[in-house]
Amino acid sequence: MSVFFITGAPRGLGLEIARAAAERGHTVVATARDADAVRAALPAATALPLDVTDAGQARAAVEAAVAAHGRIDVLVNNAGYGMFGAVEEVSDAEARAIFDANVFGLLTVTRAVLPVMRAQRSGRVLNIGSIAGFFNAPGPGLYGATKFAVDGISEAMRGELEPLGILTTVVEPGALRTGFFGDRSFRFAEQVIGDYAATVGRARAAVPGRDGTQPGDPAKAAGLIVDLAEHPEPPTRLLLGSDAVTRADAKLEHLAEELAQWREASLSTDF
Repeated sequence: MSVFFITGAPRGLGLEIARAAAERGHTVVATARDADAVRAALPAATALPLDVTDAGQARAAVEAAVAAHGRIDVLVNNAGYGMFGAVEEVSDAEARAIFDANVFGLLTVTRAVLPVMRAQRSGRVLNIGSIAGFFNAPGPGLYGATKFAVDGISEAMRGELEPLGILTTVVEPGALRTGFFGDRSFRFAEQVIGDYAATVGRARAAVPGRDGTQPGDPAKAAGLIVDLAEHPEPPTRLLLGSDAVTRADAKLEHLAEELAQWREASLSTDF
């Protein structure tokens, strides 16, 4: 059995992953800013306080996990939040805050855990991205940008860490029925610009009604994510949900068409 270290664990997908791992007999170290919330949700887990943007807390949490269980086999980088607003509407402070949580927080925790895995010459890193990190759209632009970053980081890590016995997968779910659009997990840009009313504005108005109607089952998603940790040859990226697959298919088709249309121009710039 493995030791899972999960960020953002007291609710949503993080909670479901922790439950799925524990049900299969794995040891779960569950972290969040509010460790009491983790203890309430996961009484059998090792609950640790962790603000992923705090490098000192990340090191302390990893040290505590290793002291308690001797190793860390699976890192699940799940902590983060969503944001909606046209790119121009999102302020500098709002953009920096979401990158701090979704990207730099992931990097902070990963840097704390990887020395343990490198010493073991084994481990799995599961970065929770989003289909918005493969196919972005008007509205979740900055959120999608953070997830594009997670996708790129994960792809690089796969090549860097595989020779050391550590496998990385980025998981890109579609919409899961986790309450993601609630106040604790989702934010709207404070500024609203009227010129975007017909595009981003229309989509913004529809967001509150989406909770409870998402097609993805978070328990099934969590079970598949735990499968990745147990699989001998996990993929570099894994889409979850019919909506994610549909959007990925559409983007791949568009990329193929655009590449074909502009191939000669693209090839024309070589010496």
